[in-house]
Amino acid sequence: MAEDWTESEIDAVVADYFGMLGDELAGRPFVKLARYRSLAERIPRNIKSIERKHQNISAIMIGFGQPWVTGLKPAKHYQNALADGVLRWLDQRPDWLEPRVQADEGSHVREIPSLWIGPPPTHQNEPPLIDPTIMAAIGKKYDVAERDARNRRLGKAGKELVLHHERQSLLQAGRNDLADKVRWTAVQDGDGYGFDIASFEPDGRERLIEVKTTNGWERTPFHISQNEIAIAETRRDEWHLVRVWNFARQPKAFSLRPPLSAHIDLTPTSFLAALR
Repeated sequence: MAEDWTESEIDAVVADYFGMLGDELAGRPFVKLARYRSLAERIPRNIKSIERKHQNISAIMIGFGQPWVTGLKPAKHYQNALADGVLRWLDQRPDWLEPRVQADEGSHVREIPSLWIGPPPTHQNEPPLIDPTIMAAIGKKYDVAERDARNRRLGKAGKELVLHHERQSLLQAGRNDLADKVRWTAVQDGDGYGFDIASFEPDGRERLIEVKTTNGWERTPFHISQNEIAIAETRRDEWHLVRVWNFARQPKAFSLRPPLSAHIDLTPTSFLAALR
């Protein structure tokens, strides 16, 4: 039976994985086998074992709501210490994806990528990359949704992308008058409305959009407030939740309509405590 990897070996393979991922996101070519051979010269593990560990890391990255290296098929059954090693790397470099999610206040519209909003994963026939129950367990243990919620630059960039999409869609429909009226309510009017963007359908009906953004895959969990849930119920005909995912690589999105219980499982994560 193979011995468990030591912390130093885990740190080495995790760093190697992030090195490959950084190259891929930046468009720099690399050869996986050459990376495996180089790492095998530095730690007492063979190439096959290293490749398997990289596949384990892909599964962990999906669970953490992070992008993962293309071609490294996610593999489960990994040491908890490996997940801890990935988390350790991320915690030491909280801004590692920041240059790719920063929304420049002075950016021109043409610099914002286009966005196609498709059906939610529950309405698709494609099987998930890995068992959703395993990913949910990782997300709960390491509070992936809270990490995304704290990343204000990521959230801001996602909202900017959807804002641009809404305006462009109305312009393409010949509704320049409505495109000029689309509002980023969270910025222009303040928080507390239960949605981020006030937009319109081409026929003039309101579209109230709450945006949730992640660098991870489409099933990455997210936080939603009681106020947002309440507005979704009272404004069912107008309210939309747009989930932007894969933001660091090529942003994609899907839309959820009320009732939310038809699409998502809601788990209480905090309680209001008052002294007796």
